[in-house]
Amino acid sequence: MIRSMIVSLENISLSFDNKTFILSDVSAKIDEGGRVGLIGPNGAGKTTLLGVLCGEIEADSGAVSRANSKSIGILRQDGGLCGDGSIQSEMERVFAHLFETENNMRRMEREIAATPPDDPRYTALEGRYHALQVAFEAGEGYQIGVKIATVLNGMGFGEVDRATPVSVLSGGERTRLAICKLLLERPDLLILDEPTNHLDFKTLLWLEDYLAGYRGALLIVSHDRYFLDRLTAIIWELDQSELTAYTGNYTAYLRQKEEREETQRKIYQADLREIAEMKDFVARNMARASTTARAKSRQKALEKLESTLEKPKPAPKPPIIRFQKSRDPVSDLLLIEDLSLSVGEGESAKQLVTGLNLEVKRGEKLALIGDNGVGKTSLLKALIGKLPHGGRIEWGRNCDICYFNQGEDGFDERKTALDELWDDYPREYEQTVRAVLGRVGLSRENAFKPICVLSGGERARLKFAKLMLSRGNVLILDEPTNHLDLGSKESIDKALAEYDGSLLVVSHDRYLLNKFPDKILEMYPDGLRIYIGKYDQYLAQKQAESLTEPPPEKRPEKKTEPGTGGYRTKKQRSEEVAHKQKIQALETKITALEAEISALEQELSDPETAADYLLVQEKCETLDIRRQELSACLEEWSGLESV
Repeated sequence: MIRSMIVSLENISLSFDNKTFILSDVSAKIDEGGRVGLIGPNGAGKTTLLGVLCGEIEADSGAVSRANSKSIGILRQDGGLCGDGSIQSEMERVFAHLFETENNMRRMEREIAATPPDDPRYTALEGRYHALQVAFEAGEGYQIGVKIATVLNGMGFGEVDRATPVSVLSGGERTRLAICKLLLERPDLLILDEPTNHLDFKTLLWLEDYLAGYRGALLIVSHDRYFLDRLTAIIWELDQSELTAYTGNYTAYLRQKEEREETQRKIYQADLREIAEMKDFVARNMARASTTARAKSRQKALEKLESTLEKPKPAPKPPIIRFQKSRDPVSDLLLIEDLSLSVGEGESAKQLVTGLNLEVKRGEKLALIGDNGVGKTSLLKALIGKLPHGGRIEWGRNCDICYFNQGEDGFDERKTALDELWDDYPREYEQTVRAVLGRVGLSRENAFKPICVLSGGERARLKFAKLMLSRGNVLILDEPTNHLDLGSKESIDKALAEYDGSLLVVSHDRYLLNKFPDKILEMYPDGLRIYIGKYDQYLAQKQAESLTEPPPEKRPEKKTEPGTGGYRTKKQRSEEVAHKQKIQALETKITALEAEISALEQELSDPETAADYLLVQEKCETLDIRRQELSACLEEWSGLESV
């Protein structure tokens, strides 16, 4: 099937101060239904490229073509939200044209009811009303409430009062609300710049499922490699002002890029060998009368080849990270029994988890996941003795525990990176310390920078340098890939997969969770549920659970040990039965209302009915009431379905 173009770039160039190129001779296009992922180092110009695509930034040269009939929507800072609006009013602004159409329909219904059938205006009014009705139905006007509820619930606003002013929302909440608004607008090309920030697993999975079925084209800028793998079919890599397109998702891009770089190296080496042979031929034959002509010809070919020879650009070197341990601990590494955790004191105290039990053997690699606020970081702090707890935590002998904290790093901001590392490991030679810093990308002048000027990624790499020198046999890592670019994330993937010590890692990076763990531990307020395998296996097991789980009313009552999950109580099962029955009753009522509305609309279009203007007035009033009832039922049904 031939797909029409939405936007294209031809030989686009853009420079800063007419010297430094941000974009150099960039050509690319996005067709209907395209699925494009845009990646590149921080500062490479990705945001600038998006601005050129949308017409917000004018290029120095080249051409940008946009289809007039196609709409482009982009996730902006605050998303163009109205500061004095509420959550509900912001969502309804998307459908302002349909609300206007509906108001015109109501007005015209009253006008028709007040106009006698023999009035010359009656037929014209009917025609205009029918046109409005067709437009309203084509725009799915009767589904506005359901659409808004579905998107808000999916993006984590299900429990938030929709009358809440946008102005009181946090930055992360405003970003999520901006995504909601874009999804409701349904542009032909949806551009999302880092949409996975501020999203928990549940919301992220919902957004992925929604975008996987999105009818328009997608252009996604993201550091979430799993997100890119699932949703993209083309990867645009912007690096050193040049754009290179790769067919396939992120994993395919990695393979193709390696193959491309290897091919370029081989071609370059072959050209160097040919140049050397040509130079040798010219040197040996230029002085001979019999071969001078051939030598001169070869000389011209040599000059042409040398003028076109281009050395492959060196790829940015990702950090070289390797974790090693100095000794082995005992086999029974960790025992946790009936652990309880809470935060705060007095009336502000909050219970996070109770009845948590876990046994860890030497060499196991565990990933810890769970909803935001469930207590994952608190658990890690309890394990290293930095947070009071109830129950028992017992580490085996010879455990050398090293902790990577995603928050405060404890650095002395006045120190240099070299001094910070050397002061922690004073027995190491300076050459060793500087070599480790060099491996994580803090070499030469970067080693002597004050820590206060380091970026988030550089500070994270400095923490990894400390872990490398620690030689611990138990690594406890809290969100280790935050603030890292894609190359650094790949290095962490490899380092954790190759590490032969024990790991406990909290992470939202699903690509990473598909690389290293033997088990995934999902944390709940009542304990842990353990899943064997990596993230994809975890998802498969969760899906199998949802398919094989018996209905709540048929579940046997069973008492279970704390922290093991178990079945619901009799009261909970009774509430679930009532909840399901309420949904079924609403669905029956919705079906009946839809049928009655359809019948009323058919009757109003019947000439015999139209001849009785009193009957028309009565039918229009009934139709208005039934539509309001349907809207209320759909709203209630959507809310119950999301629980």
